[in-house]
Amino acid sequence: MSRLRSVAAAATAPDRRAFLAATGAVSLSAGIGLALRPGSETPARATAGDASAVSLSSRQAPAAPLAPYTRGTTLGSVAAPRGGSGYRRLGDGPAWKRVVRGDLATPGSGRESRRTALAAFVQFTDLHVVDVQHPLRYEYLRAQTSSAWRPQEALSVAGAVSLVERVNALRGAPVTGSPLHFVMTTGDNTDNNSRTELDWFLKVMSGGRIAPNSGDPRRYEGVQDSGLKLYWQPDAALRDADKQLGFPHIEGFLAAAIREVNSPGLNLPWYSTVGNHDSLPGGCYAPGDSFFAEFAVGGRKLMTLDEQAGKAIWDNVRTGGDPRGADWKAMLTSQTRQMRAVTPDENRAPFTPLEYLKAHLDPAHTGPGPVGHGYSQANVDAGTQYYTFRIADDVIGISLDSTDPGGHYEGSLGTAQLKWLERTLKEHGKDGSYAIVFSHHTSRTMRNLREDPAHPGEARHGGEEVLSLLGRHPGVLAWVNGHSHRNRITPHSYPDGGSFWEISTASHIDFPQLARVIELVDNEDGTLSLFTTLVESAAPHTTDFADLSQTGLASLYRELSFNAPGSRTDLSGTPEDRNVELVLRKG
Repeated sequence: MSRLRSVAAAATAPDRRAFLAATGAVSLSAGIGLALRPGSETPARATAGDASAVSLSSRQAPAAPLAPYTRGTTLGSVAAPRGGSGYRRLGDGPAWKRVVRGDLATPGSGRESRRTALAAFVQFTDLHVVDVQHPLRYEYLRAQTSSAWRPQEALSVAGAVSLVERVNALRGAPVTGSPLHFVMTTGDNTDNNSRTELDWFLKVMSGGRIAPNSGDPRRYEGVQDSGLKLYWQPDAALRDADKQLGFPHIEGFLAAAIREVNSPGLNLPWYSTVGNHDSLPGGCYAPGDSFFAEFAVGGRKLMTLDEQAGKAIWDNVRTGGDPRGADWKAMLTSQTRQMRAVTPDENRAPFTPLEYLKAHLDPAHTGPGPVGHGYSQANVDAGTQYYTFRIADDVIGISLDSTDPGGHYEGSLGTAQLKWLERTLKEHGKDGSYAIVFSHHTSRTMRNLREDPAHPGEARHGGEEVLSLLGRHPGVLAWVNGHSHRNRITPHSYPDGGSFWEISTASHIDFPQLARVIELVDNEDGTLSLFTTLVESAAPHTTDFADLSQTGLASLYRELSFNAPGSRTDLSGTPEDRNVELVLRKG
């Protein structure tokens, strides 16, 4: 491998990135990423070419000397419950300490004083920005899956904006203090494959004012003002199922939930990776059915369903059945008389992969760049949603599209993409570049080998094949993903190839609502280290039910997620999956 340059040196010394800056591309050491187009080494411009915009959006390194810190991270404090049973309030809890993992290489003594920062970035995943009034939402399956009904979902926009605020407030990378280069969001950015949600997500990330409401512009229309005991009715005196568990009565909650929110946008460049909820109706069913498109924009919403009928639907989905949603469609048709009237809204229409790409390329959503957030006109022309970009002088990022268009929430890669991935790794391996791979699905959840209707006859490839491919390339350092909503870090080692870490991060919809800072350092002893540090949103851990400000709602978003009925308690993972140092041999 070629010699890697340090972040600190790159921030001050001119190099080939400086030349690229003069033509519209800017060094990652200054905080701007370079998107490499499929089949090309030509970087895209970070902005529309306005040098002043680049300067203003670049994150400056902290004053020398660079130093580690814990404030604003889970190394300082973590939200934790107070009190005993029932609905539990949150407060400041004990920090999560750093754990050193030597599964793949022995940590050398004295490396702390030798190490050089090479790159640092932030991973968002599974934001699930939700239009909770969307007619295709299936809250009526709450008895079957906790993901169907989350009391906190109406506040997902406020929560996501607070996460942006947290990243903007970080002093740099927690271990090295070096500049943060970019944010990568690893899919399920939206929840219902809805244009409303895509617009909200893009404004959260790049800045703008968002009214998280659809349908009637004057009021909320959904399960939380339905008068049904099945759901938390926050404004009503009704003793619903969730109030019986201790959920509070909060006058004015729904009006506040749909009130306009302001996002400052990230002050870092950001990149996007697509997830199954961004591509498939319900995050599960093959796209393109006109029935679901018409239902999404229509004026009827199902809010209750017989529990046995719900169980039959979900059991079938969970085992991989009904990938095109035929049974779901039949059920909705049979329940027409049970549906409630809502205000139709054309903005709830599903977006296509092409529309997803074009929305990212829209100048209105460029923010600090790069243009397209990784995607390019080459993706539009080829109909692909995967790409490479330059992380540092000798490190590339590879963003994959692991959603299976044939349907179902688990993923895979088509043959064309798998071959592209292998070519990309070979090409960049020749020049000594290391690689960090990003996808939505984990290796464990890439088991869906259903044929893509748009590519008949093309094979699909699961997680084991992807692992084997990555393992044949010693330059691969990490595979960073989400989907499972759980922190898990897994070592992968191959006798005749390389070794790398699979870093899976919890979602920002379910508690503990986290993002992850990842730092790459050279220990100058034949090893590299990947440091991962988890961060929460900027919202206070403690809540005040009378505080319905944007910040107050973000705090409530976290607390409601902790108390959500049926929510899992293992999503934060073990200490070995949280704040860690992951040691690797240099390839």
